[in-house]
Amino acid sequence: MNSLSVKLIDPPVDMPHRYAPTRAHGLDAGIDLYAARTRYIELGEITGIPLGVAVAIPEGHVGLLMLRSSLGRKGVAMANGVGVIDSGYRGELIAQVTGWHDDPPRIEAGDRIAQLLVVPIALPVVEIVDVLPWSSDGRGTNGLGSTGR
Repeated sequence: MNSLSVKLIDPPVDMPHRYAPTRAHGLDAGIDLYAARTRYIELGEITGIPLGVAVAIPEGHVGLLMLRSSLGRKGVAMANGVGVIDSGYRGELIAQVTGWHDDPPRIEAGDRIAQLLVVPIALPVVEIVDVLPWSSDGRGTNGLGSTGR
């Protein structure tokens, strides 16, 4: 995959590429996305922030939408942790965010608020079994905290 098709949704007439995705550095994994509308994020509220773009994630890949780390300092978090954009979705990308700070932050239209990572995925066929194959590292069912500190 060498390119990602992006459609701008209702771009401003005076600045048609205002919300076009960018990459701060050529080798950055994430593609920066911008808020297309101004929003206040109230404490505990879940709000969708339109990002002003639709994308065509290639088949065999998934888009992972993550909030920019700088918004954590403002009291904003992704409501669903990470947004998953499947390859068949062609609608506008929307960041579902929630506020966790008493002082509600204001997200301005044009603020960089999210990053899109496009990664290859495996598409295994689900097979229901009675017994799982043993793992080669011998971990088995030893889970949370089983490897010590």
